[in-house]
Amino acid sequence: MSAALDVPLAPATAAWGDLLRGRNGLRAVALTGGVALHAVNVHIVTTVLPSVVQEIGGLDWYAWNTTLFVVASIVGASLSVRLLAALGPRGACLAALALFALGSAGCALAPSMAWMLAGRSVQGLGGGVLAALSYALISAVFAPPLWPRAVALVSGMWGVATLCGPAVGGLFAQAGAWRWAFWTLLPACALQALLVAVQLRPAALRPRDAAAPVPRIPALQIALLAASVLAVAAGSLSPALGVQATGVAVGLALCVAAIARDRRSPVRLLPRGATGPGTPLGAIYASVALLLVGTTTEIFVPYFLQTLHGHAPLTAGYLTAAMAGGWSLGSLLSSGRSGAAASRWLRAGPLMCVAGLAALAVLVPLGGGWPQGVSTVLVALALAAVGLGVGVGWPHLLTRVLALAPAGEEGTASAAITTVQLYGMALGAAVAGLVANAAGLTQPGGAPHAAAWLFASFALAPLLAARLALRITAAQDAAGR
Repeated sequence: MSAALDVPLAPATAAWGDLLRGRNGLRAVALTGGVALHAVNVHIVTTVLPSVVQEIGGLDWYAWNTTLFVVASIVGASLSVRLLAALGPRGACLAALALFALGSAGCALAPSMAWMLAGRSVQGLGGGVLAALSYALISAVFAPPLWPRAVALVSGMWGVATLCGPAVGGLFAQAGAWRWAFWTLLPACALQALLVAVQLRPAALRPRDAAAPVPRIPALQIALLAASVLAVAAGSLSPALGVQATGVAVGLALCVAAIARDRRSPVRLLPRGATGPGTPLGAIYASVALLLVGTTTEIFVPYFLQTLHGHAPLTAGYLTAAMAGGWSLGSLLSSGRSGAAASRWLRAGPLMCVAGLAALAVLVPLGGGWPQGVSTVLVALALAAVGLGVGVGWPHLLTRVLALAPAGEEGTASAAITTVQLYGMALGAAVAGLVANAAGLTQPGGAPHAAAWLFASFALAPLLAARLALRITAAQDAAGR
């Protein structure tokens, strides 16, 4: 799911005007422009992919565009701390922008799906670094009173992407020029690089603690998680059920190995008490992953809306963005709740996701069986319901992570949210490709059958999250939270 990661904020001690005026305003753009590029690109690619496969083929590799992008983003986000220590804020941002631009050019030039996937991987690596640096550099760029506003501004870039990404991708796709959707990212990268070079000069930043140790990276755990996703995705390429089952089994085994390694490792990916769904913290992380798995059906929505419902790329792109819009709306509606009200939202959210996915399993395969106006509204509402279900519980999941984090591991607990979120997206994309291909997506006339199986089977993920939500809220309500 391509929505913002809502970070619990401390009470604001500075006004928005203090952040957006004068030199602070230019620094804010320099800081948030990278994550904006990353976010806009997510929606551009989702919108143009149906046009891409029409020209260069590779429908059976469709989901790999998201799988490889997100896996590379996980690696990039993990490497960002080392890159920051080696090159400094300005150098790290410029290196990430160069990687992102290189990947975008590769996608624009792609003569085949293999080339496109290589470009998407490079894009994801640079985008993951950009997204991580946007948060990591807040304390270096701004004074402490501005930090809460800066975090909110970075998160808000995903909302901007919801408006811009489908427009850019849809207009170029409708004009039969999907490659230009990628080429337009290059001048944006160049402008962002110029702004970074001027505004993130070492003399303009707050001094860093030179004696602070460089954070160590749990490289083996990350490699095992990435391999687990790729194993599932590889299984999806075969029509043989045995090969598909083997891919899933190997993927699960590698995930278990990553968790087992994390329990013993001195450099942890997850905080203590987070490696089992039987613990309160483990249940919360599992819920985050399951909810994100449910939302990754989004990657096939533009394809189904164009092929089954006859929508133009621009319309299909904006309908797909209804899921991200519902997420943002849900977070705004529920973020001020606490106590019993927060627990109710946390329990209700996954059930909204289940209802939305179940509705899509019926509505999307029908295609032209409904009047198009009615069908469009109903599909939009169902997509929004999926996002809304994640959004209403999201702030309360994150605040519970902070409340339950072991003493001294608050930073690890917060960083793990992003890792678990990205892993859920990557795994969901891999499984979505497996289910869609196994259900006949690449066969003539197989799209309706694939759509029904995809949305119906993925409703199981938020249903499991609903069960975990009952456990989470029961334990914490009993403790008086």
